[in-house]
Amino acid sequence: MHDLFPRTLDDIKIQPGRTIYGQVAGLFAAPERTFVTQAVDRLDLTFEGITGDFHQGITRRSGGREPWYARGTEMRNERQLSIVAPDEMSEIAQGMGLPEVRCEWIGANILMEGVPHLSMLPAGTLMFFRYGVTLKVDSQNQPCKLAGRSVGEQAGMADVHGASLLFPKIAKRRRGLVAWVEKPGTISAGETVSLRLPEQWVY
Repeated sequence: MHDLFPRTLDDIKIQPGRTIYGQVAGLFAAPERTFVTQAVDRLDLTFEGITGDFHQGITRRSGGREPWYARGTEMRNERQLSIVAPDEMSEIAQGMGLPEVRCEWIGANILMEGVPHLSMLPAGTLMFFRYGVTLKVDSQNQPCKLAGRSVGEQAGMADVHGASLLFPKIAKRRRGLVAWVEKPGTISAGETVSLRLPEQWVY
């Protein structure tokens, strides 16, 4: 079993941390307490997330992503914001045979451009927004049937159930990231973002 691991610490390949940059191309919120978001000019953030948003809260209830808990167990909310990239959204649309998949349909909050393979950014990446907000990346946002059904309905697809099954396959590792608020404030459309990637390694 131990042959699966490096023999010494020196055998582990370390990818140094670095800083890259992006820009806010769009902002979205779900003020109606529904999954689908709406375009907004700014996001007002507290330590609970987006004020009045569907995913606001210090804690949340567990679901299908956390099979180790009974469904509905109260847990830390590490999914306060959903962040997606325009190139990955285009790839999802192409894979589903659609002219577009809009950020609102899958409940995204921030459309960030200029960051290649956004969904592959490592957990722990810090996003420093120009006017003071800091977000911390928790993980990739795993695509689910709920988002797929929303895409099917919003796009007017004939087979909505089929869309709910297709989306998780096509959107895997393209669905963006989930993050939580480390430093609150306001994010405005067009802001530049400095992304500080931590050291990386494969354990």
